[in-house]
Amino acid sequence: MSTQTEVTLENHTVVRDERVKERNRLQRILIRPEMGAGIGAIGIFIAFLVVAAPFREASSLATVLYASSTIGIMACGVALLMIGGEFDLSAGVAVTFSSLAASMLAYNLHLNLWVGAALALVLSLAVGFFNGFLVMKTKIPSFLITLSTFFMLAGINLAVTKLVAGQVATQSVNDMAGWESAQKVFSSSFTVFGVGIRVTVLWWLVFTVVATWVLFKTRIGNWIFAVGGDAESARAIGIPVTKVKIGLFMFVGFCAWFVGMHLLFAFNTVQSGQGIGNEFFYIIAAVIGGCLLTGGYGTAVGAAIGAFIFGMTNQGIVYAGWDPDWFKFFLGGMLLFAVIANNAFRNYAAKK
Repeated sequence: MSTQTEVTLENHTVVRDERVKERNRLQRILIRPEMGAGIGAIGIFIAFLVVAAPFREASSLATVLYASSTIGIMACGVALLMIGGEFDLSAGVAVTFSSLAASMLAYNLHLNLWVGAALALVLSLAVGFFNGFLVMKTKIPSFLITLSTFFMLAGINLAVTKLVAGQVATQSVNDMAGWESAQKVFSSSFTVFGVGIRVTVLWWLVFTVVATWVLFKTRIGNWIFAVGGDAESARAIGIPVTKVKIGLFMFVGFCAWFVGMHLLFAFNTVQSGQGIGNEFFYIIAAVIGGCLLTGGYGTAVGAAIGAFIFGMTNQGIVYAGWDPDWFKFFLGGMLLFAVIANNAFRNYAAKK
């Protein structure tokens, strides 16, 4: 609910909405969704520079960026979905589902790995469509629909892998046609100033830039913010709410497929039990980056910063020599800090 200010002009009282009042440059910066995450990222980066000597090495930063990128690509899709007012609790196992599908389809049907990847993409998009369609047609909250999908995919991942492969992991596919070219796209490395950088870091930047452009420079971006803010009002002015939300779920499916392909071509075989719990990392990255749980607010850049915080915390604890069992504690602390900071900045800017 917005606050209002009464302004008296020649014996007439005018009520002015705070959302449309003019703000100075500082206020515009402070009200940005990613502001709290940005300050938190700087603080964490400086802290680990001080307490962890290995963190200061260029190769360590490359490792941090790699850890951030695989979370960041998924966080990008999850952030757009959250801005659209929905959640996807099946995103973690959907990554594993796509990699298992690509591997087993190609291996058992003797296909080129690119063909297996294409078939897996169709399946991943179908899962996203399934989630979105059920949410929109049943009006059941998305966290319940996708929680059901989570359990179904987790069961499929384990049961089908054991049925087809005879074990809980897929067979090796690094000697199959298409391996080398696909690995270059999804899991190769390139060198910058003598430091090896994984290609997922580059893809992470591409996903973030494209998502940012869509959100702020296209009509679809306006639709996403509108359906997340008030779906009924958006529908009343002609926005195709159902198509937008189903499309957002399918975009999460696409992101899951992309990260799943990296998983396959980075490690050759895939464990069917992977991915469980990762959906919370994606949501946490988006929330740390400024996305509201109520929808209609957030940025892809904020989700990228949230993923970077995840990567720094994950690797920084190891470099500092701390007990890695504390990782989730620190991650929860960062989530709490980001939520409080973002709320404080918005309230401060609104009062000015």
